[in-house]
Amino acid sequence: MFDQLREDIACIHERDPAARSRIEILTCYPGLHAILIHRMAHGLWRRGWYWAGRFTSHLGRLLTGIEIHPGARIGRRVFIDHGFGVVIGETAEIGDDCTIYQGVTLGGTRLYKGEKRHPTLEEGVVVGAGAQILGGFTVGAHARVGSNAVVIKPVPAGATAVGNPARVILPEDQAAPASGEAAAGHASRPDAPGTARSAASPCQEDIPQSEWAARPLQELLQRGRAEPPAASADGATPQEDFAPYGVGRTDDDPLVQVLHELINHTAQQDARIQRLCSALEDLGQRIENGQHPLDAERLNRMVE
Repeated sequence: MFDQLREDIACIHERDPAARSRIEILTCYPGLHAILIHRMAHGLWRRGWYWAGRFTSHLGRLLTGIEIHPGARIGRRVFIDHGFGVVIGETAEIGDDCTIYQGVTLGGTRLYKGEKRHPTLEEGVVVGAGAQILGGFTVGAHARVGSNAVVIKPVPAGATAVGNPARVILPEDQAAPASGEAAAGHASRPDAPGTARSAASPCQEDIPQSEWAARPLQELLQRGRAEPPAASADGATPQEDFAPYGVGRTDDDPLVQVLHELINHTAQQDARIQRLCSALEDLGQRIENGQHPLDAERLNRMVE
């Protein structure tokens, strides 16, 4: 019992930068108090003293604002930060080293007794503030659930779930094959933006990216992406920074991909217009301030 208490205090001291001392954690952290009271209530529940277990958990709810059913199973070194408004259902299971923030609900969507109604969090899961995980499925090890996400389906290990309803963002090593196939399919489309076209006319030749006027914006989007951690001298990868609200990398964000496609397409059109203006000047037509003497119909015929 005391070994578990020392582990709980140590994990809070490690994960919460606001924790200054162990005595402060022991006396002023309601998440720790809720875990300690739940262990007593769960012990009573397992021995068949159901009313005593429920009453003990009810006292813990009054003292901490955290509602944990005495039938729920909670592992070691679980950190409930702030904790107010956290609700954990009867058949919920929480693995070791999980972190749960305020306003989280581990609830169910079915009302049948005797079945698994609440989620299972495997080890190392981080659940952001206000997230709702509803159903008897599993959230894989070291997965992250973003703030205010509503998760109603399983989350693979190491993935990030964000949004309402939540969409799952897979880690790079799992998403790379799928994205590669998608890129190959995209390149095979003749009408896809950014795809090389046939050399039927000078205006349809590929334009190098170095000539694109939109390159600064493209570089800005690149800088907005998180770079992978650099390996140390012994080849080991440094431990990833603690992300309290489950914010993952955006390498596979579809919005970023669409923005890149739009930028590429716009840059190609600008380059084609510049080459067309140069061709018109070579033909003896003077162009000033973006105006030219050719009407739209003749200009379209020349482009074709």
